[in-house]
Amino acid sequence: MAHSLLHITNGDSTTQRLQQLNIEGDIITWREMLCEGKTSVDVGSEAFWKTRFDFFKTTYNVTKKKFIDYTVKEYRNLCNQKQQDEIVLWFEYDLFCQINMLAVISWLKRYRKNHKISLVTSGVIDTTEKLVGLNELSNEQLIEHYNNKIELTVDDIEYADYIWQLYCSDSPLPLENAHKFNPKSPFVYLEEAIKSHLLRFPSIENGLNELENNVLKTAEEHSFKNENELVGHLLADQGNYGFGDLQYFNKLENLKKLFTSFDPVKLSKTGKKVLQNQTNYYAKIRSDFSYLGGAKKYSYLYVNSTGKLLKITS
Repeated sequence: MAHSLLHITNGDSTTQRLQQLNIEGDIITWREMLCEGKTSVDVGSEAFWKTRFDFFKTTYNVTKKKFIDYTVKEYRNLCNQKQQDEIVLWFEYDLFCQINMLAVISWLKRYRKNHKISLVTSGVIDTTEKLVGLNELSNEQLIEHYNNKIELTVDDIEYADYIWQLYCSDSPLPLENAHKFNPKSPFVYLEEAIKSHLLRFPSIENGLNELENNVLKTAEEHSFKNENELVGHLLADQGNYGFGDLQYFNKLENLKKLFTSFDPVKLSKTGKKVLQNQTNYYAKIRSDFSYLGGAKKYSYLYVNSTGKLLKITS
């Protein structure tokens, strides 16, 4: 008897591709962005979803109805999928996807014990070393990736769950080395994703993190008629963060005092000084309500010279 399959994808575009290719099995779309806002280890619990809704409501003005319809209903659908023998995860190389992947594996470890779990991931596909997403693959390449999916061992699942727990802890310091403990792990893009995560803590040099500094640098080095053009450029040249336009518009909102105009885009004098590390913006941008995983963003500083985090004593 043929075994049944459940696919958990990284987003609606991947789900649509699998449907178009008529790949066997049921499909669940994981609609979250756990790389932003506060998280807790108990994925799927009432407290977990309350924490996530509070973040989306305050940061993106998401209504409860939209949050339930878009994210929670699909999660409930996942909870009802219990009959399949194998679960196939479809997640990409970037930080956005890797954090979601860890959370899903942690949930599966708890609620789908002894199920066969396989991973399809995208990144480097040829000698150019250019990283590509699942939706950038041709149909033939996507099917080839599926045929070459990796079955996760018990140790792989334990490791992913361990990194998820560290991500959700109130200190990011253990993550500096933990992602190096498992060199034979099938999660070949996790180390770079965790490095990118750590770079999201404010730099000791000017109080902005790597992403925020890149926003200023991009605005200073190019001419943009409006913020849409700026965001378009940032999306195309963001390395392995994998963020969407909403996230970048939110970052512009937080940095707006460092601009004199968004039509056209122009940095203020202070913005230029911050970019050149001539002034530190930490005190002005600091917030007690900003979290990266389980840690308060502004309780740690990234020391550029050492590539290490420094805890700020309160």
